[in-house]
Amino acid sequence: MRKYWVAGGVGVGLVLCLLGLLVVGTYSAAAGLMGAGGRALGLAKGAVPAAYQSLVQKWGALCPALSPALLAAQLYQESGWNPKAQSPAAAQGMAQFIPGTWATHGVDGNGDGKRDVWDPEDAIPSAASYDCDLAKYVKGTPGDATRNMLAAYNAGAYAVIQYNGVPPYRETQNYVKTITTLAKSFEAPTGPVASSQQAAAAIYFAQKRLGTKYLWGGDGTADQGGRFDCSGLTKAAYHSVGIELPRVANDQWNAGPHPSRDQLLPGDLVFFAYDLKDPRTIHHVGIYVGGGYMINAPYTGAVIRFDKIDTPDYIGATRVTSDGAKALPSSGTA
Repeated sequence: MRKYWVAGGVGVGLVLCLLGLLVVGTYSAAAGLMGAGGRALGLAKGAVPAAYQSLVQKWGALCPALSPALLAAQLYQESGWNPKAQSPAAAQGMAQFIPGTWATHGVDGNGDGKRDVWDPEDAIPSAASYDCDLAKYVKGTPGDATRNMLAAYNAGAYAVIQYNGVPPYRETQNYVKTITTLAKSFEAPTGPVASSQQAAAAIYFAQKRLGTKYLWGGDGTADQGGRFDCSGLTKAAYHSVGIELPRVANDQWNAGPHPSRDQLLPGDLVFFAYDLKDPRTIHHVGIYVGGGYMINAPYTGAVIRFDKIDTPDYIGATRVTSDGAKALPSSGTA
């Protein structure tokens, strides 16, 4: 539930203006930026929890095949930034090393005299070092060095060498695509971010729900009276255009790249957090419609409505892409 600093709904005149924007502005703005984009080496603001940002930035530059965003994508995919994560296969810590691999490739990143798989100051450097070791093993292999490194991480260096590049294993090919796609949600854009072709239709879905009462945990089902909470609304809006988002707001954060405030386009998801340096504290999401406003399901007792996005808890935005949504690790609902 969102705790608001803003006043209630928007007046009728402004609503009519915003509806005009939905019809004209969404399509023209999206068309103007279709296909644009830039690659960045830095991390997007707020993309990585502040406690780990300097480590990811430093160790993500360890070798040419790696980048901070790529390292961040791997760590997020492996553990969701949980330093105590443990899998049924005995993979441990933020980087999910199995004991045998840790024994060989774990490093003492913080120089305290011990290699601790549960300590992010060791686990993050170890993940980067392992990546770069794999990049060295497959250095002479034809193809993209980063893709080959990731393939070696998944299938082993021998398989990459044997097949002269990413091997024809579905799991490995999916892994390479997933990490390279997910990395885009951690990059700091250096130019315009490619717009979403589905944005206008997602807004249209949300627009038709204006005035509907909020329901905590609401997914818009018939037995719920077609009511939504914040992330239920955004999930349903993008489901209507064939993009499947996770159920929880902070899981939706990594469904695409993060445009800056002055790059926002209608259809972007806009997020709000308790700690602006930690995306894990995101507690609210809406759909941007332009002019500094969003459509959102705000809190119990309110209705789906237009609200301003410029509040003290605004952490940033995500331009949803189909590949970005597919790359997200699965997680439970809340």
